[in-house]
Amino acid sequence: MTNDRRIFAPATARNREAIRDCLTARLPDTGTLLEIASGSGEHGHFLTPIVNLNWQPTNLLEEQIQSVEAWRAHEERPNFLPCLKLDAMADVWPVEEKGYAYHPITTVFNANMIHIAPWGVCEGLMRGAGRILKDGGQLFLYGPFRMNGEHTAPSNAEFERWLTDQNPDFGIRDIADVEKEGKRNGLKLIESCPMPANNFIQVFQKQV
Repeated sequence: MTNDRRIFAPATARNREAIRDCLTARLPDTGTLLEIASGSGEHGHFLTPIVNLNWQPTNLLEEQIQSVEAWRAHEERPNFLPCLKLDAMADVWPVEEKGYAYHPITTVFNANMIHIAPWGVCEGLMRGAGRILKDGGQLFLYGPFRMNGEHTAPSNAEFERWLTDQNPDFGIRDIADVEKEGKRNGLKLIESCPMPANNFIQVFQKQV
């Protein structure tokens, strides 16, 4: 962390071009993008200059909220909105509360969360995205995934062993399970974009 509280995540720096290319080719021109678990805030830092959307960051941990706010102060872009405190498992997200000023939420983006959290967090993410997105809205979900129960690379198997050593409730999720949870909430998996280091962006669309 720098003296101004900005956190620099090496993985974000390595993968920023691939994430940028996938998202910018598919994002709508209007509305607000809600980022769940923004972490350092660097996605908003490098994407707000090139998208027409408002970028709504969120975090649960205070240190990460402070990092996002430090990136916002560094950038001073009007579409990089103040970070909200958000628990993905909550029954009501801050953007659903009366008085939220940046409707409509047309897109939800989440990176590197569901494998470093209990499965209930993925369920909460899908419930929340299903609640707030209108017909045609999209959820972009970035990270490693199993395919048909198998890892896509030996390095992912090693990574999962490390994860489960930290917490047995963590782990790389099978895309079939994530897809099933999406369907329960009106979200259909429509595309899978390969990313560097054996990651993917899974694209879900709200269908009513």
